[in-house]
Amino acid sequence: MDDTPNQLPSTLPALRAQAADAGFTLSCEDRTGGLLTVLAAGRPGGRILELGTGAGEGAAWLLSGMDGDSRLTTVELDPAVQAIAREHLGADPRVTFVSGDGGRWLEDFDGPPFDLVFADTWPGKFTHLDRALALVAPGGTYLIDDLLPQPGWPDGHKASVDRLLAELDGRKDFRCVRLAWASGLLMAVRTA
Repeated sequence: MDDTPNQLPSTLPALRAQAADAGFTLSCEDRTGGLLTVLAAGRPGGRILELGTGAGEGAAWLLSGMDGDSRLTTVELDPAVQAIAREHLGADPRVTFVSGDGGRWLEDFDGPPFDLVFADTWPGKFTHLDRALALVAPGGTYLIDDLLPQPGWPDGHKASVDRLLAELDGRKDFRCVRLAWASGLLMAVRTA
Protein backbone atom coordinates (compact mmCIF):
# COMPACT_ATOMS: atom_id res chain seq x y z
CA MET A 1 0.00 0.00 0.00
CA ASP A 2 1.28 3.44 -0.93
CA ASP A 3 0.69 5.82 1.99
CA THR A 4 1.49 9.00 0.06
CA PRO A 5 -1.51 11.37 0.04
CA ASN A 6 -3.23 11.48 -3.31
CA GLN A 7 -4.94 14.84 -2.71
CA LEU A 8 -2.63 17.77 -2.12
CA PRO A 9 -3.63 21.30 -1.11
CA SER A 10 -3.84 23.49 -4.21
CA THR A 11 -1.41 26.01 -2.70
CA LEU A 12 1.30 23.43 -2.01
CA PRO A 13 3.29 23.66 -5.28
CA ALA A 14 3.66 27.44 -5.03
CA LEU A 15 4.54 27.27 -1.32
CA ARG A 16 7.17 24.61 -1.98
CA ALA A 17 8.73 26.51 -4.87
CA GLN A 18 8.99 29.73 -2.91
CA ALA A 19 10.29 27.94 0.20
CA ALA A 20 12.99 26.27 -1.92
CA ASP A 21 13.93 29.61 -3.45
CA ALA A 22 14.26 31.04 0.07
CA GLY A 23 16.39 28.08 1.21
CA PHE A 24 13.76 26.92 3.71
CA THR A 25 13.96 23.12 4.02
CA LEU A 26 12.01 22.35 7.21
CA SER A 27 8.51 22.09 5.78
CA CYS A 28 5.89 19.53 6.73
CA GLU A 29 6.27 16.26 4.82
CA ASP A 30 3.33 14.88 2.83
CA ARG A 31 2.31 11.97 5.06
CA THR A 32 2.25 14.24 8.10
CA GLY A 33 0.30 16.75 6.03
CA GLY A 34 -2.24 14.11 5.06
CA LEU A 35 -2.74 13.29 8.73
CA LEU A 36 -3.16 17.00 9.55
CA THR A 37 -5.88 17.25 6.90
CA VAL A 38 -7.78 14.31 8.35
CA LEU A 39 -7.44 15.57 11.93
CA ALA A 40 -8.68 19.04 10.92
CA ALA A 41 -11.59 17.52 8.97
CA GLY A 42 -12.58 15.60 12.10
CA ARG A 43 -13.12 18.86 14.01
CA PRO A 44 -16.03 20.74 12.38
CA GLY A 45 -16.03 24.28 13.70
CA GLY A 46 -12.72 23.48 15.39
CA ARG A 47 -10.12 25.76 16.90
CA ILE A 48 -6.67 24.76 15.62
CA LEU A 49 -3.23 25.95 16.70
CA GLU A 50 -0.03 25.46 14.73
CA LEU A 51 3.23 26.31 16.45
CA GLY A 52 5.82 26.85 13.72
CA THR A 53 4.23 28.17 10.52
CA GLY A 54 7.46 27.95 8.57
CA ALA A 55 6.67 28.63 4.91
CA GLY A 56 3.08 27.46 5.38
CA GLU A 57 2.95 23.86 4.17
CA GLY A 58 1.49 22.56 7.45
CA ALA A 59 -1.03 25.39 7.45
CA ALA A 60 -2.01 24.53 3.87
CA TRP A 61 -2.67 20.93 4.86
CA LEU A 62 -4.69 22.01 7.90
CA LEU A 63 -6.74 24.50 5.89
CA SER A 64 -7.48 21.86 3.26
CA GLY A 65 -9.24 19.76 5.89
CA MET A 66 -10.99 22.53 7.81
CA ASP A 67 -14.62 23.43 7.28
CA GLY A 68 -15.81 27.02 6.88
CA ASP A 69 -16.45 27.48 10.60
CA SER A 70 -13.04 26.27 11.76
CA ARG A 71 -10.25 28.67 12.69
CA LEU A 72 -6.48 28.27 12.53
CA THR A 73 -3.97 30.32 14.51
CA THR A 74 -0.40 29.78 13.31
CA VAL A 75 2.65 31.19 15.10
CA GLU A 76 6.14 31.69 13.62
CA LEU A 77 9.30 33.34 14.94
CA ASP A 78 10.77 34.23 11.52
CA PRO A 79 8.59 36.84 9.78
CA ALA A 80 10.49 36.48 6.48
CA VAL A 81 9.69 32.77 6.28
CA GLN A 82 6.11 33.30 7.43
CA ALA A 83 5.71 35.94 4.70
CA ILE A 84 5.66 33.07 2.18
CA ALA A 85 2.68 31.54 3.97
CA ARG A 86 0.96 34.90 4.29
CA GLU A 87 1.35 35.53 0.56
CA HIS A 88 -0.28 32.25 -0.43
CA LEU A 89 -2.72 31.63 2.44
CA GLY A 90 -3.38 35.09 3.87
CA ALA A 91 -6.58 35.70 1.91
CA ASP A 92 -8.25 32.78 3.70
CA PRO A 93 -10.39 34.29 6.49
CA ARG A 94 -10.06 31.11 8.58
CA VAL A 95 -6.38 31.69 9.33
CA THR A 96 -4.72 34.15 11.72
CA PHE A 97 -0.96 34.61 11.45
CA VAL A 98 1.09 35.54 14.50
CA SER A 99 4.71 36.62 14.05
CA GLY A 100 6.74 36.31 17.19
CA ASP A 101 8.32 34.00 19.69
CA GLY A 102 6.13 30.91 20.15
CA GLY A 103 7.18 30.48 23.77
CA ARG A 104 6.20 34.03 24.63
CA TRP A 105 2.91 33.61 22.72
CA LEU A 106 2.14 30.45 24.71
CA GLU A 107 2.91 32.25 27.97
CA ASP A 108 0.70 35.23 27.09
CA PHE A 109 -2.26 33.53 25.39
CA ASP A 110 -5.41 33.70 27.53
CA GLY A 111 -8.12 32.56 25.10
CA PRO A 112 -10.14 29.36 24.96
CA PRO A 113 -8.47 25.98 24.38
CA PHE A 114 -7.86 24.38 21.00
CA ASP A 115 -9.29 21.19 19.52
CA LEU A 116 -6.03 20.45 17.71
CA VAL A 117 -2.52 21.64 18.54
CA PHE A 118 0.26 20.86 16.06
CA ALA A 119 3.64 21.72 17.61
CA ASP A 120 6.17 21.78 14.78
CA THR A 121 8.86 23.84 16.47
CA TRP A 122 10.67 23.93 19.82
CA PRO A 123 8.10 25.99 21.77
CA GLY A 124 5.21 23.70 22.57
CA LYS A 125 7.41 20.63 22.20
CA PHE A 126 10.86 20.93 23.78
CA THR A 127 10.07 24.13 25.67
CA HIS A 128 6.73 25.33 27.06
CA LEU A 129 5.31 21.80 26.81
CA ASP A 130 3.04 22.11 29.85
CA ARG A 131 1.62 25.37 28.54
CA ALA A 132 0.92 23.89 25.08
CA LEU A 133 -0.76 20.85 26.61
CA ALA A 134 -2.87 23.10 28.85
CA LEU A 135 -4.28 24.67 25.67
CA VAL A 136 -5.64 21.33 24.38
CA ALA A 137 -9.40 21.06 24.99
CA PRO A 138 -10.82 17.89 26.58
CA GLY A 139 -11.01 15.33 23.78
CA GLY A 140 -8.61 17.47 21.75
CA THR A 141 -5.49 16.30 19.97
CA TYR A 142 -1.84 17.29 20.39
CA LEU A 143 0.49 16.26 17.54
CA ILE A 144 4.26 16.56 17.22
CA ASP A 145 6.59 15.45 14.44
CA ASP A 146 10.31 15.15 13.65
CA LEU A 147 10.92 12.57 16.39
CA LEU A 148 12.99 10.21 14.23
CA PRO A 149 16.61 11.24 13.57
CA GLN A 150 16.73 14.16 11.13
CA PRO A 151 19.60 15.74 9.21
CA GLY A 152 20.94 18.67 11.18
CA TRP A 153 19.88 17.48 14.63
CA PRO A 154 22.10 19.22 17.21
CA ASP A 155 24.44 17.08 19.32
CA GLY A 156 22.56 15.41 22.15
CA HIS A 157 19.14 15.97 20.58
CA LYS A 158 18.20 12.28 20.72
CA ALA A 159 18.32 12.51 24.52
CA SER A 160 15.94 15.49 24.37
CA VAL A 161 13.54 13.52 22.17
CA ASP A 162 13.72 10.52 24.52
CA ARG A 163 12.95 12.74 27.55
CA LEU A 164 10.02 14.35 25.72
CA LEU A 165 8.53 10.99 24.74
CA ALA A 166 8.90 9.63 28.27
CA GLU A 167 7.26 12.74 29.73
CA LEU A 168 4.32 12.54 27.36
CA ASP A 169 3.89 8.79 27.85
CA GLY A 170 3.85 9.33 31.61
CA ARG A 171 1.03 11.87 31.66
CA LYS A 172 -2.29 10.73 33.12
CA ASP A 173 -4.33 13.45 31.37
CA PHE A 174 -3.40 12.35 27.82
CA ARG A 175 -3.48 9.07 25.92
CA CYS A 176 -0.52 8.84 23.55
CA VAL A 177 0.42 6.83 20.50
CA ARG A 178 3.85 6.90 18.88
CA LEU A 179 4.01 6.56 15.11
CA ALA A 180 7.37 5.47 13.64
CA TRP A 181 6.15 6.85 10.35
CA ALA A 182 6.80 9.95 8.25
CA SER A 183 9.33 11.98 10.29
CA GLY A 184 8.32 10.26 13.55
CA LEU A 185 5.11 11.40 15.20
CA LEU A 186 3.43 11.34 18.56
CA MET A 187 -0.29 11.96 18.81
CA ALA A 188 -1.90 12.52 22.19
CA VAL A 189 -5.57 13.03 23.07
CA ARG A 190 -6.60 14.83 26.26
CA THR A 191 -8.82 12.58 28.32
CA ALA A 192 -12.24 14.06 29.09
